Amino acid sequence: MPKNMNKKIISGTFWLSFGSIVSRILGVVYLIPWLYMIGSPYHQTAAQALFNTAYTPYALFISLGTAGFPSAVARRVAYFNGKDEPANARSVAKIGFLVMLASGILCGILLYLLAPTIAHSSPVASPNDAIIAIRSLVPAIILIPSMSVLRGWFQGNSDLKPYGLSQLWEQFIRIVTILLGTYLIIEVFGNNYKYAVFVSVFAAFIGAVASYLYLLKQLGGYRTQTPTADAVVSRRELLRMLRIVVYESIPFIFVGSGISLCQLFDQLFFKQIMQGALHLSAIKTQYAYTIFSANPNKITTVVISLAMAISETSLPLISSKIANLRDNRAGIERDIESNLNLMTFFLLPAVLMICALAFPIYGVFFNFDRLGGHYLIYNVLQSFILGMAINVLTVMQALRMSKKATWILLGGLVIKLALQYPLVYFWQGLGAILATSIAFGFVLLASLRLIRHHYALNLTSLKKTGIVNALLLVAMVVLIIATHGLYPMTGITNKFVAMVYVAVWGLIYLGIYLLLANRSGLTQQLFHKKLGYKYFRYKHFG
Repeated sequence: MPKNMNKKIISGTFWLSFGSIVSRILGVVYLIPWLYMIGSPYHQTAAQALFNTAYTPYALFISLGTAGFPSAVARRVAYFNGKDEPANARSVAKIGFLVMLASGILCGILLYLLAPTIAHSSPVASPNDAIIAIRSLVPAIILIPSMSVLRGWFQGNSDLKPYGLSQLWEQFIRIVTILLGTYLIIEVFGNNYKYAVFVSVFAAFIGAVASYLYLLKQLGGYRTQTPTADAVVSRRELLRMLRIVVYESIPFIFVGSGISLCQLFDQLFFKQIMQGALHLSAIKTQYAYTIFSANPNKITTVVISLAMAISETSLPLISSKIANLRDNRAGIERDIESNLNLMTFFLLPAVLMICALAFPIYGVFFNFDRLGGHYLIYNVLQSFILGMAINVLTVMQALRMSKKATWILLGGLVIKLALQYPLVYFWQGLGAILATSIAFGFVLLASLRLIRHHYALNLTSLKKTGIVNALLLVAMVVLIIATHGLYPMTGITNKFVAMVYVAVWGLIYLGIYLLLANRSGLTQQLFHKKLGYKYFRYKHFG
C-alpha cells in the first residue's frame, strides 16, 4: 500500500476528525451531568425524546442547507489557488457565502413552518413542547450554512486546523451553555425539566456564534496577505461556475442526508405504528423511541463520524487522479483499497468494543436499563453498516459515479420505507433498526459491486482485518469470562464503578487488538510500521 497515500489520509484524517470526533465525544460526555440534573429516569427519558425530536429534523435541514456546497466551494478555492489566482478564490468564497446565507434563512423559515407537523407526528408525550423545541433551533440553522462556507475556505486553502478547532469551540460553548442553563433553570429557579430542554437546544445557536467568531478571527491572516495581479474572472463567469457547483452538489446533498432521512423516517412513522396499529400509550411509545433511537444515536454518532472523516479525506485524493484515468487507474485502485482497509481497521474494533461493553456504557451515560443495553448493541452493529455504506458512496462520488450513488441510496431508502411497517409492527424498536440495517446493507453491497465492476481491487488487508477482529472477539470473551467480569453478572449500578469497568476493559481490549494487529503483520501492511505509543504522538500528524 503506498506510503504517501496513507500518510496523506492519516494526516488529513487527524485534522478533519480531531474536531469532529472530540466534539462528538464531548457531546456524549456532557449527558452524564445533564441527565443527572434533569432528575428521575422518567424525566430523563422524556427529555431525551424531546431533545432528539428537535435535533433529527435539524440535522436533516443542516444537510439540506449546506448541501455539499461548502466542499464544492473548497474545491474551487483550491483550484484557483493552484493556478496562483487568489483573487478569484476569494471571489468564489464571497459569492458562496452569500448563497449559503440565503440558504440558511430559507431553511430556517421552512423548519419554523413545518415544526407543528413534525411535532404532532413524533413519538413525544407533548407535541406542543416539541414545537417549541424545534423552533428553538431556527436561529442556529440560519447561521450554520454560511459558517460552513468559512470552513470550506480553510479547507480549500489546505489549512485544516481552524476547521477542526472551530468545531471544538462550537461544541464546547454549546455544552457550557447547556449545563449552565440547565443548572439555573432546575437547581436555582426550580422550573420544569422541559424548559431546560428548550435552553439546551437553543444552545446550538450560542455554539455557532462562538465558532463563527473564531473563524472570522482566523480569516485575519488571509486579509493581510498582499494581493497578486492575477487574471480576474468576470462576475458572470463566477456565477456560471457556481451554478455548476450547485448542480454538482445535488448528489452530495442526498448522500449526506441519507442517515438523517432514515432517522426522520423512524421519528415520523414509529408513533403511527406503535399507537395506531399496536394501540400502545404515548408514554410507552416515547420510552421505546428513546431507548432504541434517541439514546444510542448519541454514542453511535462517534463511530459514524470517524467513518465520515476517513471518507472525506479520501475523496479529494481519489478525485485528483480521476481526471487522467488511463494513467492513474492502478493508483486509484490502490487508493480505494487503502480507504476500505483503513475504514475496517478503525471501525470494526470500535464496534466490537462497544458491543462487548454495551451494558456499562449505557449505564454510564443514561441509566442501568437492560433493554437499553441490548438496543445499544444493535445500534452499534448498525452503525458499522451505515459508516461503511456512506464511505463507499463517497468513494463513488470521487469516482464520478454520483448519479449511480444517488440511485443506489434511493433504492436503499425505498427498502427502508417498505420494511418499516412490518418490522416495527412485529419487533418495535428492533424492527426499525433492522429496517435501516437491511436498507444500508443493500446500499453497501450494491455500491461495492459496482465499484469492483469497474476497478480491480485486492482486499487482502480487509480480509486480514476481519480475521484479526474475529480473534480479538474470541480473546475478549475468554478474558472477560475467565476473570468473572461478564457485566450482567456483576450487578453494577454505580456510574463511577461502571466507568472504571469500561476504562479498564477498554484499555485491555485496545492492547489486545494492537498486539494481534502487529503480530499478524496487519499494521505493517497498512502503515509500513508497527503501531504503538510513538506512532500516535502528535508530531506524526504535523
